[in-house]
Amino acid sequence: MLVALDGPAGAGKSTVARELARELGFAYLDSGAMYRCVALLCLRSPAQDAAALARAASIQIAPGTTVADVRVSLDGEDVTQAIRAPEVSEAASRVAASGEVREILVGKQRELLASGDWVAEGRDIGTVVAPAAEVKVFLTADPGERARRRAEQIGADESTVLAEQAMRDQRDATREHSPLRAADGAVVLDSTGRSVEQVVAQIAQLVARAGART
Repeated sequence: MLVALDGPAGAGKSTVARELARELGFAYLDSGAMYRCVALLCLRSPAQDAAALARAASIQIAPGTTVADVRVSLDGEDVTQAIRAPEVSEAASRVAASGEVREILVGKQRELLASGDWVAEGRDIGTVVAPAAEVKVFLTADPGERARRRAEQIGADESTVLAEQAMRDQRDATREHSPLRAADGAVVLDSTGRSVEQVVAQIAQLVARAGART
């Protein structure tokens, strides 16, 4: 079974996806890690084309049910921590706007998700990567709360995060290739004022219902 969890930055999808995977015993995929890998390559080799780098890169994600279990390898180098740097996050958003890069990485993601049980999170899992996913959820939250969560996570100024978030949301929602939106048939969940446990429990119910139908 595949649970596709999409939504904007700060909505809590990474935390929710990891906890849901742990509870269900499913493998966990953060699709954004692949874009971060390409972004890291671009930062290291700024003169090279992002699509060419994505095509040549050997990106491997060892699945796990917790973030500590998941390891990300780029051309044989463990970059699990390196791809979480703020400058990589910003570059990843720009890289993700490339249709060529998305086509390459979507293919890699589909290969990973072809077998087994997964909770996959990102911005286009339910719309592009796996539109036939048994459970599709679009997780959102109030912009102010999203900025507060993100600021606490990275130790940044909340107003700065809010401004950067607004620009990223605009870029993600209006990009030509795979714009951020709720997939057809997706359940839209607002996590504002709700605990991770509450959101996970609601999605777990959706999974149980989907399992009962199959």
